[in-house]
Order: sequence, then C-alpha cells, then structure tokens
Amino acid sequence: MSRFTMETVGWEPRVPPVEMETATPEQLAALEACPPAQRTSVYFRTLVNDPGSLGQRGALFTKVMYAPRGLPRAERELATAVVSIVNGCIYCTSVHARRYVELKGPEAAMRALLEEGVGASGLDTRQQAIVDYSAKLTATPQAMGAADLAPLRAAGMSDLEILDLIHAIAMFANANRLMQSLGHSVPPEA
Repeated sequence: MSRFTMETVGWEPRVPPVEMETATPEQLAALEACPPAQRTSVYFRTLVNDPGSLGQRGALFTKVMYAPRGLPRAERELATAVVSIVNGCIYCTSVHARRYVELKGPEAAMRALLEEGVGASGLDTRQQAIVDYSAKLTATPQAMGAADLAPLRAAGMSDLEILDLIHAIAMFANANRLMQSLGHSVPPEA
C-alpha cells in the first residue's frame, strides 16, 4: 500500500484531549459550534484546549472551504489533498482525497496523486494547474511570482477562483501543521 490512501486514517494526540465530562462551558460551546461529526473527534477535543482559537479556526475553515461562490468545492478539496501530500499529512490527505471523489472529482486522478505524488500523470489541464500551483505554494511560497498564475488563468480560472484556491492552500498549511504537531496519523492496517 502506498503511504497515502483514501481509506480512513486514525489520529493519536500528543496533547491530552479535553474529556467531555470535564469540559468547561466555554469548551463545550466551542465544540457545539463545530459540525456534529467533529464535536466528539479526538482532534477537535484536542483543539478545544484553546476554545477561542477553535472557534476562530472553525469559522475561517467554513468560509474558506464552503463558500458558495468561486472555486468549486471539489477543486478546493483537490488543492487541500495536494497540500497535505506535500506536507506529509497522511490523515488530512485521506480525508480530502475522499471528499474530492465524493464531490465528483475523478477518482483516477486522485488515485494517481496518492500513488505517484504531485508529479502524477494523466491529469487534465485544469487539475494539473491546480496541482502544480498548490504544490509550489506549499513547498516554496517565497518562490511564487505573477507568472505562476498564468497556467491557472489558461485553465479558465477567474480571479475569485484563484483567490479561493490560495485561501484553501493557506488554510491547509495551517491545518497540516496543527494536525502533525499536536499528534500523529495512524494509517490503516495493511
């Protein structure tokens, strides 16, 4: 099995998660503001050690990933999977690879990325532009220039779509750092 997968990956914290029975009212309120599936996850219970930042992170994540205009959600998920591959975050890669496919992104393209990495072949022009831009901005943000936008524009992306792409990439630079610093991924058993 390759390092990255669409299978469910676990996560174990290095920082003790908040237990629901001992959570403060502020911590419970911050968790209540999260999507229902995340409220009891060990990751969110770890993040809620700082309820204020969890609330701000959740609001920003929702605005970046679920905005009803601009870049299609599947392409945001493609970008975040690429960021997670570059950063080596097995957990986030699995989550966003699955979401990409659930949102009707081509499974073959995602499988190629998981197996071959960001240099995968067989992507269409728009997918390739998103993958290349996402990988470069993640790995070497200081090397980005105006010329890096040309393939995105050639693939038909508007300024709003490009801005949405950059927001998703930046959000996941942060998300991967949190996930990998606070704990570690637990790949499924072979």
